[in-house]
Amino acid sequence: MGWGPSYWPPPKCSTFRKAAEGGDFCVVAFVKFTIFVVCRQGGNPPGEGGLQMKIKDWCKAERPREKMLEKGAAALSNSELLAVLLRSGTKEFNVFDLAGMLLGRAEGSLTRLSGMSVRELCRTKGIGRSKALTVIAAMELGKRMCSEVPDGKIHTIRTPRDVYREFLPEFRGLRHEECHILFLSRGNKVISKQKLSSGGLSETTADIRIIVKQALELSATGLILAHNHPSGNPEPGKADISLTKNLKSALSTFDIFLIDHIVICDGSFYSFADETTYTI
Repeated sequence: MGWGPSYWPPPKCSTFRKAAEGGDFCVVAFVKFTIFVVCRQGGNPPGEGGLQMKIKDWCKAERPREKMLEKGAAALSNSELLAVLLRSGTKEFNVFDLAGMLLGRAEGSLTRLSGMSVRELCRTKGIGRSKALTVIAAMELGKRMCSEVPDGKIHTIRTPRDVYREFLPEFRGLRHEECHILFLSRGNKVISKQKLSSGGLSETTADIRIIVKQALELSATGLILAHNHPSGNPEPGKADISLTKNLKSALSTFDIFLIDHIVICDGSFYSFADETTYTI
């Protein structure tokens, strides 16, 4: 009698019973989107001896695409939505297996998944560049949708929390620092939103001369600087303090106000104007 653990998609009514034909097994653990199955008495693990189930062998109500058509995208789990994006599996793993393995690599976090590069995604067996690019493109569309302003709406920034919400979609999941800026008119209405620079793990740069030149070209009366700290600690460093001081001084020469400089992390941010760290 041989025993051996293996990956298995979540049990789905008749699908689970159908896969069991030809051998007895018992479920011993469920960890991070994966059920570990121990096979015995001649039963073969998935991927061995034909026990691996294909999506087309599932009953229609269980297939991600059919479920999405019938009940809508909101009814699908993260793993099922990812399976729809991946489209197909491999000889060794069905598409639901691949989706679960990808989420497992990201520790179940869509934020972590959105920050992964093509190379990192491709480390998952069965994920090639085409599937990796599809996932990255979908994540990027989600970020852009979150930061998009409805047509005709006058976009106004009133509080540091507004700035945090404005930039979180761009900064979420990043493992390097980026510096962005909002150019504002009177009444703190947004004229333009621009990315200034992309740096390393612990710092990024911002050219003060370029910022002043852009502010004058846009006839901005004020601006807000924002950058992220991938470390998760929003407290400003010496370089952040120096940049804020020098930029404020340069802008004041042209009667342009540096309204605030916000340091953003996934769950918190620091406002130079308020000299306060806020936890979300």
